[in-house]
Amino acid sequence: MKIIQITDTHLIPEKAYLYDLSPSKNLKACVASVNKFHSDSELCIITGDLTNNGDRQSYLYLSKILKKLNIPYYPLIGNHDHRNIFSEIFTEVPLDKNGFVQQSITTTFGKIILLDTVENGKDFGSFCEKREIWLHDQLDKAEEESVYLFMHHPPFNIGIPALDRISINKDFHRIEKIVKKFSNIKHIFFGHVHRNVSGSWNKIPFSAVRGTNHQIQLDQKEKKYLNYCHEAPSYSVIIIENNNTTVHYFEYLDNYFYKKMC
Repeated sequence: MKIIQITDTHLIPEKAYLYDLSPSKNLKACVASVNKFHSDSELCIITGDLTNNGDRQSYLYLSKILKKLNIPYYPLIGNHDHRNIFSEIFTEVPLDKNGFVQQSITTTFGKIILLDTVENGKDFGSFCEKREIWLHDQLDKAEEESVYLFMHHPPFNIGIPALDRISINKDFHRIEKIVKKFSNIKHIFFGHVHRNVSGSWNKIPFSAVRGTNHQIQLDQKEKKYLNYCHEAPSYSVIIIENNNTTVHYFEYLDNYFYKKMC
């Protein structure tokens, strides 16, 4: 089975530019690429920072663009989003009993669990006791099924100090305690870092993918400021088969170069 991960769309009004790029143009191209090359995917997860400013106009515009996707999509929020305004526009997205944007999705290959890691008004991530209890309950209900976690913030450091400063750097132990307990968590997917990153954490594979607009430089010296760059945007094509997970990074703006080989 196949899943698409899109992240960090940072949408703003249609004709506006962000870091000398057009978020709306890039997202429309991303949607068109998914429809053209990967419409056989079971679903699409969008891992946060849906808008740049958390404003109503941008969410309305985002909803209009995403409705052109030919596969079901599930948006999460990030630190640039506004939970209440998002929920007013995306009324179809469920909230848990505490008002967090998180849910469990049943698929043909196991459970996908979407986590809300947003701390209101802050860039860094959070995972409070209420969210810890909710996640533990979802994993209990999954029993022996394979589970795939999606969230915005990484729950650990990735080796870029300015990004590590705004990860889940206070409550990470809550997630860590859970992933050590449940052996059926097969992969962790996150956004936020604007880079193609992969590895393992507590013996669980993880991956992140570049955003659809700007990216973050691989700067391992700067500790405070994030420097953006114009590396090619991409989305992830995730293939799950026979208990194996493969993640491809698809640089969708380059597909007009495709030609058949002999």
